[in-house]
Amino acid sequence: MVRAPLTAEQIAAGRRLGTLLRESRGDRTVLDVAQGAGISPETLRKIEGGRLLTPSFATVVALSRVLDVSVEALAEVVDGEASVQIG
Repeated sequence: MVRAPLTAEQIAAGRRLGTLLRESRGDRTVLDVAQGAGISPETLRKIEGGRLLTPSFATVVALSRVLDVSVEALAEVVDGEASVQIG
C-alpha cells in the first residue's frame, strides 16, 4: 500500500506538534523524555525537529504523560486552535 503524500496543512500540524513537545520538554534531556515515553531518543528528535510529522497516537499519548501536557492541548495546537506556548 502506497501512502499518500502529506498535505501542506498536515506538514504544518506536525511541525506545530514538534515545537510544542520541544518547548514542553524544557530542561529535560531528549534521553530522559524518550525513555519515560518508551520511545527511542532518535524518534523524539525526529518528532521535535519536524522530520516525523505523523507519530502514532500511542507515542503522542506517552509523550503527553511524560511532559504533563494534556492530549487535548496537543490536539488544539495540532489543529491550529491554540498557539504553541508553554506556561
